[in-house]
Amino acid sequence: MNTRTIPLFAFLGALGVLSGEPALAQDLTPRSMAQDKPVAIVNATIHPIGAKEIPNGFVLFDQGRITDVGAIDANKPVSEGYRLIDAKGKHIYPGLIGANTELGLTEMQSVRASNDMAETGGVTPEVQAITAINPDSTLLPVTRSAGELLAAVLPSGGLIPGRAGVIRLDGWTVPDMTVFADAGLVINWPMTRTINAWWMNTPEDEQRKGIEKNLRAIEDMIAGARAYALAKDSHQQPAADIRYESMRGIFGSFIGTGITGLGESKPDSAPETPDPKPETRLPIFIHAQDYDQIQQAVTVCAKYGLRCIVVGGRDAPLCADLLKRHHVSVIIDGTFKFPKRDDSPYDDAYTLPARLEQAGLKWCLASGEETAHERNLSNAAGMAVAYGLDHEAALRSITLSSAEILGVADRYGSITPGKSATLIVTDGDVLDVSNHVVMAFLDGREVNLSDKQKALDQRYREKYRLSETPPNGTGTAAASPAGK
Repeated sequence: MNTRTIPLFAFLGALGVLSGEPALAQDLTPRSMAQDKPVAIVNATIHPIGAKEIPNGFVLFDQGRITDVGAIDANKPVSEGYRLIDAKGKHIYPGLIGANTELGLTEMQSVRASNDMAETGGVTPEVQAITAINPDSTLLPVTRSAGELLAAVLPSGGLIPGRAGVIRLDGWTVPDMTVFADAGLVINWPMTRTINAWWMNTPEDEQRKGIEKNLRAIEDMIAGARAYALAKDSHQQPAADIRYESMRGIFGSFIGTGITGLGESKPDSAPETPDPKPETRLPIFIHAQDYDQIQQAVTVCAKYGLRCIVVGGRDAPLCADLLKRHHVSVIIDGTFKFPKRDDSPYDDAYTLPARLEQAGLKWCLASGEETAHERNLSNAAGMAVAYGLDHEAALRSITLSSAEILGVADRYGSITPGKSATLIVTDGDVLDVSNHVVMAFLDGREVNLSDKQKALDQRYREKYRLSETPPNGTGTAAASPAGK
């Protein structure tokens, strides 16, 4: 990714035209059109999220906003002028939200030229992941066909790879897709322990030096950015620095805090526990799995008065008291994983959501999959239900909880009057692997659910159908090349 150059996919697209070769990613799915009339979906089981399930209900929406939700009343027919959709036997859920993805940034992991999720350099907070998104990625329609309509896109690589964004999984251009261009800063917290294994060639002393160097680099960057932000809010004129400028959002505004000069900007003067209200500060998404990593990251964020969201969080239950004290949310990185430690139970990853829920932590669930398999988000939640998580909590973890943690819950995440009409219609429980999404609406626009995998399915079903048809009505299947 690079905010200062042409996005990689744009270059590749031009190269494809000049060379006569097809572009690496070219989604031909039609984009959705703006809602042209009010829509009423009736006779379905409504799952509002955060409110009681409605067995035989309706959802009304107009101009992209939900106007009413409730139970069917035979004495109150839907007004004329609505597009009426009878969803008898179907279920309606909010559109699912992927809380940690690289959608639009990577296409085929084995093809380096199709991967644009990391910038050159270890500390690049000025980079916005959203600027490198390819709207024509074939993985976007595959993912939304499974009900995922929104996603957080996080850059990777280096210590501070850049800033996350939240996108709609439908749109002609990046601006069309953008929900939140700057959702927060991403930090890959370094390991805190040395590794003593047969495959590790670096001596432990050198590992420790590397760990200390990385930790110092992160804290120096945060301290420098905080001093820069304070100077700016104090109407001083510090030397322009694009990296510090890009980080001002994580500190919010110092105006009205009583901190008025650089002399009072020592990190120790920051409140030990950040204000849980997120109005003025963007979060820091910190990739951290181990107990020591989580503890250290949260301590540093508390020292500088920063909002922290732990991404991964395998050992988060062990830090529950610390996380609750500092109002830290957790994005679990999937359930389809093996235990990392030899002494961990086999179902360690499967039960993590239930353990976080029991601990009373604020959390949501990401798929934890490679981008090509991001469509498995609902299956990851279903696995958590199979291992002890309450069904409603699982639904919330991939809808409203994700929206709250990503800062878009005022518009998305639940079926509530006034919110965006972003929802899916399914033929069964969305957490059941046999479920199918039959309709989807994003901001009131009906989304085309065709995709490359469905096209390939139809193609090869047709191939085998033709192979069973005697050529010219006289031969046998074996007589045709397709029947060999």
